[in-house]
Amino acid sequence: MRNRLPPSRSSAVTRRGLLIGGGAGVGLVLAWAVWPRRYLPNLAADKGETIFGAWIKIGDDGHVTVAVPQAEHGQGVYTALPQIVADELGADWRTVAVEPAPLNPLYANPLGANALFETDTATLVGRWRDAHAVATTTMLTAGSSSVRAFEDDLRQAGAAARVLLCKVAATRWGVDWQACDTKAGFVIHGTDRLRFADLAAEAAGGTLPEALPMRINQDDSRLSGQSLPRLDAPSKVDGSANFAGDVRLPDMVFASIRQGPIGDSRLLRVDRAAADRIRGVVQVVTNDRWVAAIGNSWWAANRALDALAPRFETRGPIVTSATIDAALRAALDAPGKRIEAVGDVEAVLQATRPVTAEYRAGLAVHAAIETMSATARFADGRLELWLPTLAPAMARAAAAAAAGISADKVVVHPMLIGGSFGANLDSRCAEQAAVLAVKLKRPVQLTWSRVEDLLHDRFRPPAMARMAARLGANGQILGWRTRIAAPATGQAIAGRLFAHDPGFRTALALTPPGDPYAVAGAAPPYRIPAYAIDHHPAEIGVPTGHWRSGAHSYTAFFTECFLDELAHLSGIEALSFRIGLLGGNARLARCLSTAASLGGWEGGISGSGQGIACHSFRGSHIAVLVEAHVGEGGAVSVDRIVAAVDCGRQINPDLVRQQIEGGLLFGMAAATGGSTDITRGMPDVRRFGDLGLPRLADTPDITVELISSQADPGGVSELAVPPVAPAIANALQAATGYRLRGLPLVPGSK
Repeated sequence: MRNRLPPSRSSAVTRRGLLIGGGAGVGLVLAWAVWPRRYLPNLAADKGETIFGAWIKIGDDGHVTVAVPQAEHGQGVYTALPQIVADELGADWRTVAVEPAPLNPLYANPLGANALFETDTATLVGRWRDAHAVATTTMLTAGSSSVRAFEDDLRQAGAAARVLLCKVAATRWGVDWQACDTKAGFVIHGTDRLRFADLAAEAAGGTLPEALPMRINQDDSRLSGQSLPRLDAPSKVDGSANFAGDVRLPDMVFASIRQGPIGDSRLLRVDRAAADRIRGVVQVVTNDRWVAAIGNSWWAANRALDALAPRFETRGPIVTSATIDAALRAALDAPGKRIEAVGDVEAVLQATRPVTAEYRAGLAVHAAIETMSATARFADGRLELWLPTLAPAMARAAAAAAAGISADKVVVHPMLIGGSFGANLDSRCAEQAAVLAVKLKRPVQLTWSRVEDLLHDRFRPPAMARMAARLGANGQILGWRTRIAAPATGQAIAGRLFAHDPGFRTALALTPPGDPYAVAGAAPPYRIPAYAIDHHPAEIGVPTGHWRSGAHSYTAFFTECFLDELAHLSGIEALSFRIGLLGGNARLARCLSTAASLGGWEGGISGSGQGIACHSFRGSHIAVLVEAHVGEGGAVSVDRIVAAVDCGRQINPDLVRQQIEGGLLFGMAAATGGSTDITRGMPDVRRFGDLGLPRLADTPDITVELISSQADPGGVSELAVPPVAPAIANALQAATGYRLRGLPLVPGSK
């Protein structure tokens, strides 16, 4: 099953790895290599379609389908990537469709892996990852990497298809193919025009020149930089878009699941007789870790779980919020691992008593609209899976291991995702669905309830930081040290994703303590002659995972709040203090000055309720100004958010704006709620209403200014999350006169 979205505008031809030298910025002519010998494209063509390499199909009705190797979970990748192809091809946006790319090493995303694990290729794990990314089909959607990772490949694909189409048309007209061009789905030469549809079948068998010319015209026919309509929007509006929960197969049953508390929990007993009395219940499946009820509807299956009244036993220590805090504090008191350093910060800080502060961030939940789900069918020794996943090859490997079959016997159908925010890097639901399909010998759709989804989330890890700095004359910061206690979440994510690869497990076992992921973003973007970032690994007993923006969500809070405190101590207005420290970071400085100007910055003076913060992240820069106050009942109220963004060249400005606005609200929700305590091994939250999430009435006035730039595109989907919480905290300090140093922000706490 392919989840194709209807045509709208774009096209191209080629596949990854065609460049043999240089990059898109080298010039207008790119070196062109032969088609790869090791990996062949494996796109499937419908009747009337012609395949162009690994990326494009053109139909005899004129439609252009682009294969997208990244998961669409609201960020707009099903529009941005086809738009790149369509721009270089000269396609008509109204004729463009999109479908998920098949599993193939050609679509591997090493940049996404680098961004996800926040490490470079100099580390042991980094060397392993880059060497094996293609071989293990690392098709990851992570790290705001989609455009950055695939723009060059997609432009090559579009250019190659354009050249092939032009060659066929030129032969028919008896002209030089280099005198031809493409526009709105036609090859043109003077007044002559031929549709792509009339040329595709013949063009696909053509040969490419040694040098592939890229389009140089900058007229209105160029699609890159335009706010074209999203390809996935119409089907989502009219309800025709297919998510995992929409899959229906013959003889399919529905399943709901109940898992044990956090820790080494084992199922002791269930009341099967009580479940049998629930109308519509088909079967009950148990193992040591969970119990699943199967029914002819999901509602019947979920009701049966309550009737089953499963009882679990947890071996070892019981996790609570108190034990988590104790583990973090113990880790901070123990020696840490230095992750990054410039200069001799210890000598600088010992010269005089430094300014110090301690900050904390709690567990944060994903709480995506779509809970974990998967549909599985096992027949004739082969397993099919329909599921929302950010790592389809890893999900395939995990499901195969759970089902006891080889990975080449598993077919994954990636579906549209209802949110995720990183949650769908987890493959547990795919494993459970695979086990149920094999056991039941009939198709089964497993959906976690909202309660189950919250209780068994892979949470954004908690963290505790001890900040220290030495101030010099005129607002200089002479030394800066950040010590952060947090779980080694990057290593945990990698261990789960590559759990079935012996080579990776060996590399991971040899990796020294200290996890760059856990302190990512902690290095200040300011000009400081001596600074150091230390990670203190903490064993908290709670499984953690990637959450939109990862550790940047708390490291930016630590950095930007502490910097505000230093500005107050120096007697310097917070904006001027920041800009004075930025040195050569002109792009971030411009973001700060733009946000301040648009927001009517008053200096963050007492009573103004204004706060400002900034962050640089994945090649992009952002500054956020917030106006906030403490309302009735002591709740934090955010009145206004102004953001200035420099994310480089924009493929689709509307998509950028959507992601920034969504990120601002996501960051605001996490700053004022979106967290949970742990009581006796179970998270306290059970439903959305427990999370203190902002409602429509709580939404502040939002202004987003996109700064024009011709720099290479940077990451966008996670960019706006990190600076929101510190901007709110800084605003509350201006409004109330006291500093909140913990996330979520709770007035009256420290």
